[in-house]
Amino acid sequence: MCAIHQPNFLPRLTTLAKLFAADYWIVLDDVQFTRRDYQHRARLANLNDPAGQQWLTIPTRLPSGRPTPIRDAVIDDPHLARRRTAGMLRQRYGASPHWPALAETLDPVLDAFDTGETATVAETSTRVLLDLLGWKGQVLTSSRLPARRGRSVRLADLSAATGARAYLCGTGGMTYLDPAPFKVQNIAVASFRPPTTGIWSSGRRLSALWALATLGPDAVTARLQALAAHRGRLQIAAAPSSWGTYHRTWPWQDSREAGMCHRAPVTLRHG
Repeated sequence: MCAIHQPNFLPRLTTLAKLFAADYWIVLDDVQFTRRDYQHRARLANLNDPAGQQWLTIPTRLPSGRPTPIRDAVIDDPHLARRRTAGMLRQRYGASPHWPALAETLDPVLDAFDTGETATVAETSTRVLLDLLGWKGQVLTSSRLPARRGRSVRLADLSAATGARAYLCGTGGMTYLDPAPFKVQNIAVASFRPPTTGIWSSGRRLSALWALATLGPDAVTARLQALAAHRGRLQIAAAPSSWGTYHRTWPWQDSREAGMCHRAPVTLRHG
């Protein structure tokens, strides 16, 4: 299973969950950088009051103006941005019993500011959180993979380059996705829609750091594993005997609430 997503700075819980459910994350680094988006900012919540929120932004310059691709965006004053990021994270989550582990995990993110590249910081922040949660997948980069032009055609080509049998698409992407190029390449399509209750109620807005600092990495991992366990039904739908594009909301409506499901995860094999 393949997921394709721009590098996000300290990603939201729902974004992290989608990547966690996939075997491959293709970092979409050669599309246009978007200001005031999650590519260079994250919404942090107070540890004991999630309603108290504040944006943490990486000040970013675009050398080629608006058309600048994500990979070419540069940090405006990296040293200041690093100090501000470290201070805000410690201020928000330093009182958490899980902070020592989180702080150690985030050290490579702070070090990445020295590259002066916004995308490197954002990608690193996602990688270290996936590692903390025990993700065993592989990260690839879109700019290094062959793909034709055209939004849906390109996504299908990138997915095919991994040998994936299925493409896991967020709800936003499903609004414009054309399933035809995926069908041509025998790649199933599933819409990833996480729960909306409990820690997921703010999962589309807040950085996953709030859940990690509140519940701890082990508890968050258990919830993401439960959500990823629903991949089994997609594997059946994408089996060679019924090969083709499979377009259905995932997880399915008859699934038990994530975090309470004890079904074992199913690993898709490629080839």
